[in-house]
Amino acid sequence: MIITISGKAGSGKSTIAKILAEKLKLRHYSIGDLMREIAKERNISLSELSKLAEKDESIDKELDKKQIALKDRDDFVIDGRLTAFFINNANVKVFLDCDDKVRAERILKDERKDEKSGDIKEIIKKISEREESERVRYKKYYNADYYDKKLYNLVIDTTKLDIEEVVGRIVKEC
Repeated sequence: MIITISGKAGSGKSTIAKILAEKLKLRHYSIGDLMREIAKERNISLSELSKLAEKDESIDKELDKKQIALKDRDDFVIDGRLTAFFINNANVKVFLDCDDKVRAERILKDERKDEKSGDIKEIIKKISEREESERVRYKKYYNADYYDKKLYNLVIDTTKLDIEEVVGRIVKEC
C-alpha cells in the first residue's frame, strides 16, 4: 500500500501522513521535513530556500530524486507537493485543501519557527509566495501542477475537519 498526501502548506499534510502511517503501520516520508533540513543546514528560512531553488535547480532535483527512488518500495505514506506526480503508482493519492486563514493559524500554532510571524496576514503572504515559487519551478522542470485535481483520487478540504475525520476518510479509500 502506497499513499501520497499532497496539498497546500498548513493543510495538514505532514500531521495526517504521520498519523495515517502509524495507524496503518506503514513507513512515513516527508518532503517538507527534508526541505526544512536543507534550509536549516544553509541557515536560511524555508521561503529563502524556495527563492534560491528558483535559481538553483539542484535543490529540487535532489529532493525529486529521493521521491522517485521510493517509487519501487512498498508500504509507505509520503507527504509532499509533487508526491502524486512522482509516485504515480500509489494506491491512494490525496490532495488536502484548506482556507488560507486556517492554514496560517495552523502554521502559527505549529513549531515551524522559520515560517512564523506574529501576523496572520504576513504568514498568508509568506506561504502564498512559497507556493507560487514552487508552482513556477514545478511547471518549468516537469510541466506539473500539483493543484491539478486530476492527479488525485481523493480531495479533502480540511478547513472544518479534525485530524481523525481526515484520516478516517483516507482509510476508507485504502
